[in-house]
Amino acid sequence: MTENVATFPVSEDNHDKQEQSPKDTGGIGGQRLMSFIERIERLEEEKTALMEDLKEVYAEAKGVGFDVKVMRKLVSLRKMDAEKRRETEELLDLYKSAIGMM
Repeated sequence: MTENVATFPVSEDNHDKQEQSPKDTGGIGGQRLMSFIERIERLEEEKTALMEDLKEVYAEAKGVGFDVKVMRKLVSLRKMDAEKRRETEELLDLYKSAIGMM
């Protein structure tokens, strides 16, 4: 029994473009550009892994009863320098007062 499978000729142009070596074109250093691209790709992979790790930590914290939204706000506040944090908190208090929340 034979399978009915169509075959197509493989041309030189159909090869995976990543297999071609980078070359300088139009004043652009191909090897240098490829180096940057590969570094960015590695960092994107690391970022994806780190984001997954953060997601798991927040899920674990939520699982033991912590409020994740409040934790995210605390992390955000801790990133600020003391003066910026004080200004933000004062402005928030002012706005809350202005709309009758205090």
